[in-house]
Amino acid sequence: MTAPVPRSRRIALAGASGTIGAATARQLAAEGHAVTVVPRAALADRAGLADLFAETQPEVVISCIASRSGAPKDAEAVDYAANMRLLAAAESSGAGHFILLSAICVQKPRLAFQHAKLKFEAALTASGIAHTIVRPTAFFKSLSGQVARVKAGKPFLIFGDGNLTRCKPISDDDLARFIAGCIDNPEVLGKVLPIGGPGPALSLRDAGALLFAAAGKEPTFKSVSPAIFTAAARVIGLGAGVSAWCAEKAEYARIAHYYATESMLLLDPATGEYSADLTPEFGSETLEGHYRLLLAES
Repeated sequence: MTAPVPRSRRIALAGASGTIGAATARQLAAEGHAVTVVPRAALADRAGLADLFAETQPEVVISCIASRSGAPKDAEAVDYAANMRLLAAAESSGAGHFILLSAICVQKPRLAFQHAKLKFEAALTASGIAHTIVRPTAFFKSLSGQVARVKAGKPFLIFGDGNLTRCKPISDDDLARFIAGCIDNPEVLGKVLPIGGPGPALSLRDAGALLFAAAGKEPTFKSVSPAIFTAAARVIGLGAGVSAWCAEKAEYARIAHYYATESMLLLDPATGEYSADLTPEFGSETLEGHYRLLLAES
């Protein structure tokens, strides 16, 4: 993607309370854009959102919102309905470009939040507004949950042999720079942009090895079978018809199984297989560097 020359724009940013949204807000401010942060509460108020956009007249709308749990009700409310209200406000206020932060996992949709994201992607594509859909691979934060565990001398948990999946994780700041680079860039209009961080593609075992190296420790691993999530989803799902709690927990188990068994890389349309070579790369920040920072801070 050719980086455009930055030009100050009026931008409405939704999702700034999350780490990626916050990084995007910082990047936009650094580039001199006039940013209006859309409060999370405003996303539930169609009239209030329309008033906010009428007042601020955004030229570009960026959505970094995502359901926090991935549960069906939350996914429908946030990944679809809240984004639909943003789109309606963008169109009514005359915004010229809508940039959506989606996810690469929607390529193979099996989960409620993936279907909700795709439903909004379809609505955005069918709308009259110029748009860009950004589908990042794994984030650094999604591979950082075992830092304290390793620092405490415990083994790194892997699924199977640790090589079932691969990804090209991207940092929040690099992703923010990529999103900001879509503004005033004619090359990205109407496009779906899969994007990863600098390679190579990493397996979960690779990530563990990087974490141990950063901590100055010999790597030790403990294998967990992804089948436990399938079993949990099946058992808990027996009560899904009568219990919202059971339905939600069963979905969490399905989400866990998905991420334990599916790579976050671009699917090769010719083979139907995940391809590291076809997955675009962007940025310079590495997972190893991220681990070193976390260990230094903890």
